[in-house]
Amino acid sequence: MEADLITVITVLGLYAAVLVSPGPNFALISRLAVSGARSTATGAIFGLACAATLYATLSMTGLALILTRVGWLAGFVQIAGGCYLLYLGVMAWRSDQGKAPQQRQADPGSFRRGLRMGALVNLSNPKGIAFFIGLYAVAVPPETTVWAKAVILTGGFVLEIIWYGFVILLLSTRPARAAYDRFGRWIERGIGTLLAAFGLRLISEKL
Repeated sequence: MEADLITVITVLGLYAAVLVSPGPNFALISRLAVSGARSTATGAIFGLACAATLYATLSMTGLALILTRVGWLAGFVQIAGGCYLLYLGVMAWRSDQGKAPQQRQADPGSFRRGLRMGALVNLSNPKGIAFFIGLYAVAVPPETTVWAKAVILTGGFVLEIIWYGFVILLLSTRPARAAYDRFGRWIERGIGTLLAAFGLRLISEKL
């Protein structure tokens, strides 16, 4: 019992430390949140969390090793993921910053669109698989009980929701919105450049 509790605390602590570091997930949520598309951003949070939980489950059961050992499959996923991030970056550059926030949030399909975007960004990033395989290989002993593994999976999902939910709240404040209203075009292009850079890096690593 005590050993399992220590394992849960250790894994979730490491998970939280990696979660808050900047990356394509953070760039995606930031862009959606600061532009006022809260419904889409909320959907993207759940998409990211679901994809991360799927990878965590596959890693915990050993199935994720299949992807890393099949070279062409891993390469395909990485290139496809890089292309998708590059696409999001280009779309950010071409976005209509002048569109009112109320208009963006009125789209009834925006949550589903965000859910799809978040899931695709996380699932198409093979570094996520490497992270989970590495984390569970080091921090989760084979004798860890089922309840402890379930708590780890649930805790990871909740951490994703809490952290990116906080990011949305922070970037939806009046000062953040005022900054976007004034510098929105350059904010979109800056975040778009980051997304495109992440994508090009993934693609170049496999070419």
